[in-house]
Amino acid sequence: MSTTTMPESSLQTSAVPAADAALMREVAELVVTSLNLETAAADILPDEPLYGEGLGLDSIDILEIALVLSKRYGLQLRADHEDNTAIFQSLRSLSDHIALQRTK
Repeated sequence: MSTTTMPESSLQTSAVPAADAALMREVAELVVTSLNLETAAADILPDEPLYGEGLGLDSIDILEIALVLSKRYGLQLRADHEDNTAIFQSLRSLSDHIALQRTK
């Protein structure tokens, strides 16, 4: 009798909820409206950098986004969090973090 098992990497990836397209659109809209950007939310590419090059946000913009997202999704985004660089790397990474941590 042969048993088939899933590779470990498949198990790990499926256990981590990723943001869907609707959540990424919603987060993009929140970024645009909270910062009064002239960029359309639909023009923010999922893997485009948010900070510096790419969307061109600075540290003050990131703090403003963190405040808005914390209120909207009931999650804690602290300025001293060691993973902030990874969390705010792109729209996709930020949305994935929200999908994992949201309470609302």
